[in-house]
Amino acid sequence: MISFLSFILFTALVGFISWWRTRQDDHGDADNYFLAGKSLPWFVVAGSLMLTNLSTEQLIGLNGSAYLSGTIVMAWEVVAALALVVLALYFLPRYWNSGITTVPQILEKRFDAQTRQILSGLFLVFLVLNFLPFVLYSGALGMNGLFKVDELLGVSETGSIWIMVWAIGIVGSIYAIFGGLKAVAVSDTINGIGLLIGGLAIPILGLIALGDGSMGDGLDRILTNQTEKISPIGESDSAIPFSTLFTGMLLINVYYWCTNQAIVQRTFGAKSLAEGQKGVLAAAGLKLLGPLYLVLPGIIAIEMFGSELGNGDSAYPRLVAEVLPPSLAGIFGAVMFGAILSSFNSALHSCSTLFGLDIYKGIINPKADGRRVVLIGKIFGMFLAIFAMCLAPVIANAPDGLFTLMKKLGAIFNIPILAVVIMAMVSRSVPAWAAKISLLGGMATYCYFTWGMGETFFGTPMHWLHFAALNFAFLCIFMLVAGKIKPDSKVAVAAEGFASNNEEWRPARIISGAVVLITLALYVSLHVLGS
Repeated sequence: MISFLSFILFTALVGFISWWRTRQDDHGDADNYFLAGKSLPWFVVAGSLMLTNLSTEQLIGLNGSAYLSGTIVMAWEVVAALALVVLALYFLPRYWNSGITTVPQILEKRFDAQTRQILSGLFLVFLVLNFLPFVLYSGALGMNGLFKVDELLGVSETGSIWIMVWAIGIVGSIYAIFGGLKAVAVSDTINGIGLLIGGLAIPILGLIALGDGSMGDGLDRILTNQTEKISPIGESDSAIPFSTLFTGMLLINVYYWCTNQAIVQRTFGAKSLAEGQKGVLAAAGLKLLGPLYLVLPGIIAIEMFGSELGNGDSAYPRLVAEVLPPSLAGIFGAVMFGAILSSFNSALHSCSTLFGLDIYKGIINPKADGRRVVLIGKIFGMFLAIFAMCLAPVIANAPDGLFTLMKKLGAIFNIPILAVVIMAMVSRSVPAWAAKISLLGGMATYCYFTWGMGETFFGTPMHWLHFAALNFAFLCIFMLVAGKIKPDSKVAVAAEGFASNNEEWRPARIISGAVVLITLALYVSLHVLGS
C-alpha cells in the first residue's frame, strides 16, 4: 500500500507541476503548441531529449539484449553520443537557418511539397507501427513486473498487459494532446532527474546484493564470472559485430538523433541555436553514462539468475523486484511510469505536429488558421493513441528480443529517410523524382534482401546492420547518378542554402571533441577488462 501511494503521489505531483508551468500558454497558437514558443533553455532541451529516448523499451529491451549478448549491445547507447555531436555541429545549424517546424519541410525547400508529404507520411507510419506500440508494451511489461498487477487484480499476465497498455496510453495522450510541447518537455525534465537517480541505483543495489553487502565484491564477482560478457568488441558471429559500429549502427543512430521528428522537435523549441547546441551536447555526455543503467543491470541479471529467464526481456523487471526495497518501489515505479509517458507522449505529439502542419495544412486545407490546425492535430493524435493501444500487446514474445526487433524493423524506414535528407543538404543536383523513388524504393530493397533472401546479398550472408549501410550507399549513389543524368529544372536551393547564419555556441567543437575521446576511452577500457 505504501509503494502504491507513493506512486500515485509522485505521478500526480509531476502532472500538477507540468500544468502549473503551462496553464497560461495559448495552445491555440501553433508555435506555442508545437514548438513551446521557442522558449526552452538548454537543460530542458537536454532533459527532454534524454527522456524522449529513454523509456522502458530501453530499460527493458536493451538490458534484455545485454542479458543475452553482453556488453556489445552498449553500442546502441555509446554510438548515440557521436550522433548527437553530428546533430549539434551539422544538422541543427542547418535546421535553424531554414526556419522549419518539421524535418519534412527541409525536403519541400529543397525538392517540392509532394516529397515533404511523402516523408511526413513515412514518419507517421514509422512512429505508429515501430515506436508507439513498443513503448506501450515494454512499459506495461515493466509496470506489471514491478507491481505484480496480474496478482493484484487477479487476472492473467496477458490481461494485466492490456490493462497497463490502456492506462499508460490514456494518461500519455492527455499530456501530449492537451498540454503541447512545453508540458511534455517540463514533465520530461522532472522525470529525467528521477530516472537517472533510480536507474543508477538499480545496478548499485544489484552489485551490493551480489557481493552480500559489498558493492566491490559484487563487481569482482561480475568481472570474474562474466568476463566474456564484459568486452564491447563483438565477434563476426555475435549479435553486434564490431565492424557494424562503422556502418549500419552509426547510420541508424544518426537517423534517430538527427532526422527523427520526435527527437529533433525538442531542439526546435530551444531559445536559440546556441542554447539548442548546449542541450544536445549535454545529452551526449549523459548518453555516455547509459551503459551503467542500460547494460550493467543485464549483466548483473546473468550472474544473479543464470539462464532461466528465457528471452531476456524479463531480466530488468526481475532484477528491480529483487533488489529494490519495498519503500522505494512506488517512487521508482512512478519515475518509470514517467519515462514511459515521456516517450509515448513525445512521439504522439510529433505525430500530431506532422499531420497538422504537413498533411492537413499542407494538403487538405492550406488556408486553415493556427487554431484549426492544432484542433485537427489533437483529434488525429487521439485516434493514433487508440490504434497504438490496440496494437501494442501483439508484439509480445519477440524471438530476437524486444529491442532488436524494434531496431530491425525501424531500418526499413530510417535508412531511406536519412539518405534523402542528407542528399537534400549536400547535393545541388539530385532531382525530386529521385528522392521520391529512394524514399519508397529503399524500403522495398531492404525488406527484400533482409527477409526475402534471408539476410544474404546475392548468396553472401550479411548482418542486417551491414545491409542497412549498403542500402544507404546504394540510395545515395542512385540519387547522385540521377542528378547527373536527368537533373530537375526546379533545383534552386543549393546546399549552401542550409548553411547557418545563426550564432553558434563557441565551445561546441571543443565539447564535441571531448565526447569523441571519452567514447574511444570507454571502448578501450572495457575491452581490456574483458580480455
